[in-house]
Amino acid sequence: MSVVGFDVGFLSCYVAVARAGGIETVANEYSDRSTPACVSFGPRNRSIGAAAKSQVVTNCKNTVQGFKRFHGRAFSDPFVQNLKSSLVYDLSQMPSGMTGIKVMYLEEEKVFSIEQITAMLLSKLKETAESALKKPVADCVISVPCFYTDAERRSVIDAAQIAGLNCLRLMNETTAVALAYGIYKQDLPAPEEKPRTVVFVDIGHSGYQVSVCAFNKGKLKILATAFDPEMGGKDFDERLVRHFCEEFAVKYKLDVKSKPRALVRLYQECEKLKKLMSANSSDLPLNIECFMNDIDVSGKLNRYVRCADELKLHPSPLLQIIRPSPIFDPYYNCPKELPYPDPIIGQYIIQKVVPQASGESSKVKVKVRVNIHGIFSVSSASLVEVQKSEEEEESMDTEQSTEKENESKMQVDQDEQKTPGAGEQENGEKKAGTEEMEDRDALSLKLEDTEVWLYEDGEDQPKQVYIDKLMELKRLGQPIQERYTEFEERPKAFDDLGRLLQQYMKIVEAYKTKEEQYEHLDEAEVQKVDRMVNDVMIWMNSKMNQQSKQSLAVEPVVKTMEIQAKAQELFSTCNPVVTKPKPKVDLPKEENPSEPNGPVNTQENPEAQPSGTEQAAANSADATEAKPDMDLD
Repeated sequence: MSVVGFDVGFLSCYVAVARAGGIETVANEYSDRSTPACVSFGPRNRSIGAAAKSQVVTNCKNTVQGFKRFHGRAFSDPFVQNLKSSLVYDLSQMPSGMTGIKVMYLEEEKVFSIEQITAMLLSKLKETAESALKKPVADCVISVPCFYTDAERRSVIDAAQIAGLNCLRLMNETTAVALAYGIYKQDLPAPEEKPRTVVFVDIGHSGYQVSVCAFNKGKLKILATAFDPEMGGKDFDERLVRHFCEEFAVKYKLDVKSKPRALVRLYQECEKLKKLMSANSSDLPLNIECFMNDIDVSGKLNRYVRCADELKLHPSPLLQIIRPSPIFDPYYNCPKELPYPDPIIGQYIIQKVVPQASGESSKVKVKVRVNIHGIFSVSSASLVEVQKSEEEEESMDTEQSTEKENESKMQVDQDEQKTPGAGEQENGEKKAGTEEMEDRDALSLKLEDTEVWLYEDGEDQPKQVYIDKLMELKRLGQPIQERYTEFEERPKAFDDLGRLLQQYMKIVEAYKTKEEQYEHLDEAEVQKVDRMVNDVMIWMNSKMNQQSKQSLAVEPVVKTMEIQAKAQELFSTCNPVVTKPKPKVDLPKEENPSEPNGPVNTQENPEAQPSGTEQAAANSADATEAKPDMDLD
């Protein structure tokens, strides 16, 4: 699998892969490295990218572009309502209340969510990457503006999942720009030297972002970011379109905004004019044939005249206009409060929060996290309460009270349940629960403190400081980890020992019933095996009963290594006995019927010994008739 990067912009997209020792931007099927962020719906098919871009004029009502700004926004959002009038396609409200896009697809009216439209575009980019790499693509990194909110980021993640992509990270565009600048730089300061500070200004088609970054060799730090999501190249186009709409209304008596196709053509020509004005200071013409009602229109514009008109200045040949920062430029009428989606990220309910016994309000600590995608989540909530413990005796009217403050973790949207108990069992359970809570709270507080230190003072410390912090965490966490490992492995060790005991018990029982397979075993040795099996069985049952009553927060009664050692001892003692082979049985020797040459009277001389030749022959015969070494029943 390969990881690719997708830069999904307002107008166009790029696909980058790591290849040949560098980062390469791959080309699409049109040999173009830029793929238009455009989706067009027709009566028979659907077009994406360059094929959809060609239908912006001919199929303007069903060709969608610029949908990036609608991620995570409700249909009732004032930002969405203000944009409806400037769009050639229709917006609609989804059942969830979010913004959808209404089009005619396959001769039916359909409403697609922003996530579905984005997933179609991501699928096209995925195909481009797979075609270049000649292998499937599943993991990706997607760039998003640094001002994207939690809802917008979640929307992009959902779109990636719909497209069958595993988004490893949503990377801010400001971070991506800084990384592209510094990844190949060889003249950056050393880590111990003063960093080099660089400012990046990114004016895109829909947004304006500025970031200040500090660079050292192998290190990048974003110091600050600023942005204006309402200022970009589209605003330049919008101003030019507005200017020519007013001019054509006076000059040709045409209402351009009443005809979507004419408006789209004017946007295209104004975008071309904007690029020409960036490089030329002279008067530039704008000509469109058969614009509306078979009327050809024309106009001209000079960038100095245009800027002076917007800034209410009088141009002159010697006038030099130095434009201030667009964020504060009256040309854009940038509001003080930027229009964001609903600022409420979500609602979280913490139950069992009651006032203290003294009547004071309880303190609740909520721990929130922002993951690598920049998505917000609530990880836990803690109630800080003052608990009073009282010890009362029936025979004495004495009361002793102590106050202590502790933190008890509460799960969000989950009621705590308490199991009733009585007598010593209840006291034991309370004691075990207290020990477990103390263990857990001590480690949790230490982890939280270390995390806070890591993101604040611990960002740039000597190596030994990190080693010391790690050792402190291990001192608290290692015993807990070991107990967890024992909890996971102990049942298997007990099962293995139990199977071994059952095996030897069956063999002893078979010997007692005089089964032929084991009747050759020695009775004393079998009794030794029987005693060993009974002793190990009693030991195992005792340890299992003790462990079942033991709290998980304390050291276990028996460890896995002890159980394995006991199993090895049982095997070493019993296995040689039960696997003892049966004794060998020698076959009787056959007498040689043929008599040796010469007179030999064995009856008359019974004590006569055979000669050397006869003895050798007899030995040879015995060797010839020897049977293979095997057990015989």
